[in-house]
Amino acid sequence: MENYINAFVNAFIGNVDWTWHSILFDVPWYTNYFWGLIIISLIVWGLEIAFPWRKQQSIFRKDFWLDSSYMFFNFFVFSIAISGFYALLNTLSNDMGITTQSLAIIDWSGWPMGIQLLIFFVVLDFVQWVTHILLHKYSFLWQFHKVHHSVKEMGFAAHFRYHWMENILYKPLKTFGVMLLGGFEPEQAYIVHFVAISIGHINHANVKISWGLFKYIFNNPVMHLYHHSYEQPEGKFGVNFGISLSLWDYLFKTSYVPEDSGRILLGFPGDDKLPSNFAGQLIYGFSKKNKE
Repeated sequence: MENYINAFVNAFIGNVDWTWHSILFDVPWYTNYFWGLIIISLIVWGLEIAFPWRKQQSIFRKDFWLDSSYMFFNFFVFSIAISGFYALLNTLSNDMGITTQSLAIIDWSGWPMGIQLLIFFVVLDFVQWVTHILLHKYSFLWQFHKVHHSVKEMGFAAHFRYHWMENILYKPLKTFGVMLLGGFEPEQAYIVHFVAISIGHINHANVKISWGLFKYIFNNPVMHLYHHSYEQPEGKFGVNFGISLSLWDYLFKTSYVPEDSGRILLGFPGDDKLPSNFAGQLIYGFSKKNKE
C-alpha cells in the first residue's frame, strides 16, 4: 500500500513542481508546455487577425474567454489533478506483470530519431482518430463530447474546449499505443506534441488553409469546419474525425467537404440545452436529464 501512496503523491507533487518551474522559465525551453502553448496560441491568433476567413467574425469571437479558460484547466489543472491516479494505475499494472514493454510489437529504440518521431506521430494520431470516432458513435461518450461541439463560432481557442472526461478516455488509449511501440517516447517527443498542438490550433482557427494536395494527408480548417457542422450527411454520426492527419478519413471513407465558403451553421441539434458557462459544462453529461 505504501508503494501506491508514494506513487500517487510523487506524481502529483512532481507535476505541480514542473508546472510551477515552467511558469518561471526554469525548465528547458523546448519542454516548456506552459509558455509554448501560450506562444503557439498567440501566433495562430495573429494569423486569424491578419488573414480572417470569416471576415464578419469578431477578433474576440463568441465564447473566446470561455474557451481560453479551458486552456489552463484541461492542459494544466486537470492534468495535475489526474496525474496521481495514472501513477497508481501504472504501479498496479507493473505489479501485475504488465510492463510498458510487455505489449511491444516492435523494437524501434535503435532506429534513427527522425523515423522514431514519425512513427510516434502517426500511431498516436491514429489512436486519437479511433477514439474520436468512439466519442461520436456511442451516446454515453457523445454526452461529454457535446461540450466541444457546442462551439458556435470557430477560432483557435475552440481547440481547448473539451470535457475533462475526454482526457480519461484519450490518455489510456494513447498510453496503450505507446506500449505497442515498445513502451517509451522518443527523446525528442516534445517536437511531436508541439506539432500536434499547432495543427490542432490551425484546424480550429478562423483562417482558410487547405494545404493543396497535402489536404489528403493533413487535417485543415476547411475540413475540420465540416466536422463541427450543425447538419451532418444523412445516416452519418459524424465526418472528418482526423486530429492532425486527414489521411485516415480519406482511407476509411469518413471525409466530407462539399464546399469551402466557411459560412455554415455550427453545433448540433439541441445545443441550446447545453450550459453556456464553464462550471455547468464541467459537470455536463452526468445527469440523466442530459441524456438523449
